[in-house]
Amino acid sequence: MKAFADKLVEITERHAQEIAEQWCKTVRTSNRTPSYHAVPEDACLQQAVNFYNNLGKVYFSKRPSRDVFEFFTQYAEDRYNEGIPCPEAIYALFMMRRHIWLYADSQATFVTPMDHLQAIEAINKTIRLFDLGTLFVAQKYDALRTRDGLIY
Repeated sequence: MKAFADKLVEITERHAQEIAEQWCKTVRTSNRTPSYHAVPEDACLQQAVNFYNNLGKVYFSKRPSRDVFEFFTQYAEDRYNEGIPCPEAIYALFMMRRHIWLYADSQATFVTPMDHLQAIEAINKTIRLFDLGTLFVAQKYDALRTRDGLIY
């Protein structure tokens, strides 16, 4: 039997487009992410689909610290180059994580008591992954702003 985390990542990757569509609707209308309002829908969708399709590589990595660093610093560099402010890029990440869980919950993924226990483990791992990723995003933004001579 597959562990819940395996199922969660499999569902996320298999349904990346659907999850990305929901995320994109949210991020393009949230008052906490006004810079995303001007991002064309297809670019917004592509960003999220790429993120969701590649999350499993980081989630199940044999070298998690390095892969998390590379994955999230690339995310930061891409958002920085698109003109998305750091707080909005980070909030968009929080929303990406939330939409994974919203989708999984809407699919009745948490059925058995064992699923609930495994869900707790998957939630904790996802939170740790995104927390570390958020740190790397903030650090990368600082490095890019320093490189570009921008002052806070």
